[in-house]
Amino acid sequence: MNESNPERPAETDVQRFERDGYLVLPGLVSSDACDRIRHEIIECLDPLRGPAEFEVDTRYPGAPLDRSSEGGNTPRRLLHAYGRSELFRRWATSSQIRQLLTAVMHSHQVMLSQCHHNCIMTKYPGFSSITSWHQDVRYWSFDRPELVSVWLALGQETAQNGGLSFIPGSHRIDLDRGQLDKHLFLRTDLPANRELIGQAVEPQLEAGDMVLFHCRTLHAAGLNSTDTVKLSPVFTYHAADNRPIPGTRSAEYPSIPL
Repeated sequence: MNESNPERPAETDVQRFERDGYLVLPGLVSSDACDRIRHEIIECLDPLRGPAEFEVDTRYPGAPLDRSSEGGNTPRRLLHAYGRSELFRRWATSSQIRQLLTAVMHSHQVMLSQCHHNCIMTKYPGFSSITSWHQDVRYWSFDRPELVSVWLALGQETAQNGGLSFIPGSHRIDLDRGQLDKHLFLRTDLPANRELIGQAVEPQLEAGDMVLFHCRTLHAAGLNSTDTVKLSPVFTYHAADNRPIPGTRSAEYPSIPL
């Protein structure tokens, strides 16, 4: 990072983002700030305050079969995070995030989407599910597929507790429809796809680390095999001139200028 301004990425960080489609920024958020955000999330989880998506809703591998099964009420993410708390709003629209995004997106005006991500990911031990290789943009409808998500680790994130994995450079790959299954996940039965997956990296994150990733970057996450829930706020952003297509899910709620 640029030592003269730790909130502004050095040119090498921008170049790495453009090359890899994701960027890990260690230690950008203080332990005190992480503790405050974590406490606010726990207040939303116990008792659970909706709206929320549950693991059973995904039907992903590892998820409970139905709501009456053991673990059937396990939340997967707390939805509409921006509207839940002033603390979440301040974090999601902070000057730190604005400066990072204006640099990597090459835009003077960045908007927070209330339609995509805008959530707290909650990966519980025992009843978490596997999210296969995918691009977030598969269900998003904008003028251009040029959105960036910001992920904050509030504790250690590794392969053991279902941390993110990425395929570097995959945001620049044009996938054929035949490379994807009916749910638009990367098919693992194809040799070309297996070669891609073999290039994956699994960054180990600590509390206060941030990850920026492009909406076309292939990523995945496994099960949480530890005994501690993993909590991760994630918000998605777009340039002001990259507008959601009217009538689509992407235009359901207004975006928030930073």
